[in-house]
Amino acid sequence: MPPLKVETLHDNVAGIARAVAILRDGGLLALPTETVYGLAADARNNTAVARIFEAKGRPTFNPLIVHVLSVEAAAELVDFSDTARTLAEAFWPGPMTLVLPSRGNVADLVSGGLDTLAVRVPAHSLARKVLAEFGGPIAAPSANPSGQISPTLAQHVLDGLEGRIDAVLDGGACGVGLESTILAPGPDGVRLLREGGISREAVEARVGPVVADLTPGRVEAPGQMERHYAPRTKVLLGGDAQAGEVTVGFGATPGELSLSEDGDLVDAAARLFAVLHGADALATSRGAPAIRVAAVPEVGLGRAINDRLRRAAT
Repeated sequence: MPPLKVETLHDNVAGIARAVAILRDGGLLALPTETVYGLAADARNNTAVARIFEAKGRPTFNPLIVHVLSVEAAAELVDFSDTARTLAEAFWPGPMTLVLPSRGNVADLVSGGLDTLAVRVPAHSLARKVLAEFGGPIAAPSANPSGQISPTLAQHVLDGLEGRIDAVLDGGACGVGLESTILAPGPDGVRLLREGGISREAVEARVGPVVADLTPGRVEAPGQMERHYAPRTKVLLGGDAQAGEVTVGFGATPGELSLSEDGDLVDAAARLFAVLHGADALATSRGAPAIRVAAVPEVGLGRAINDRLRRAAT
């Protein structure tokens, strides 16, 4: 297939109509969510879903998250337990994904060969407008080449997927900046499959202790592969900076760029991928051997930030 000319669409009637038309025609649309930009396709269309994997260079055993407009829409795709309902009522719309038994109403490729499906109700107003007009489920992993830094701006999408997708719907910067927290409620309790935009503490306040299962023997959800979210330049975590390295600070630890000069974990989460994109560009421009990132506390959203950084450094 020849390279596609990527359209840039905006938050207006014409932009949303064109976005929905692309989805209905089996095309690929990058759209903003509160977490990161997603690469969206009709979750019921096998060919469209296959194009997601092709555009990203993503292994087909790595399942996708399906985005829907409401809990009721999710219930058409998965079976809810009482615990799952409790979590949905507490955190949807928002940056939480639930992995639940699938009803088989989406394309086979979406689930990566599993009998479960990852579903989410996004909070971003523009994503919700598209979902409402489209009227169906949308499969949407992060809109970047597989394993690389997730996009939080439309330009990040274009930098990574230019020529491979049909359009990007520009909604500005993503507010949360980290992918969703992924939870798998089951008969033996709730497993945490990916740290994300909702802290472990917030989840446990609703349903009690969760069991972290972040890098299991088999991939059950996005973000569980050992190497992920990685820039082109080697990433080092903590320690003293060496000559020539690009430094990323946090709090009292200075750097050429900073996740948050005030040590604010919410700000650091929102800025993480944009800072990594900037650090990678700076390192590439001057031939730096590595990007060294200051230590981030392993509490609250700090766990999700450190999860991304550790996978980037693998």
